[in-house]
Amino acid sequence: MKKFILAVGLLSLAGTAFAQGKSCEELKAEIAAKLDAKGISNYTLEIAEKGAAVDGKVVGSCEKGSMKIVYKQG
Repeated sequence: MKKFILAVGLLSLAGTAFAQGKSCEELKAEIAAKLDAKGISNYTLEIAEKGAAVDGKVVGSCEKGSMKIVYKQG
């Protein structure tokens, strides 16, 4: 559980800072690679519009802030 919290925390801080100009698919792939490298499994990453209600943790933004990447465990 500590790995999960650490990974989500780091991704939420780093994701927004470096992802403003990236495509959503590119950012989603990078986040997935980082989660896999940390040994985190059984998760999903979804792309959603900025204003959309989501069930999960926002871990990044893309398309110049108009979209977001949402992490769900389980």
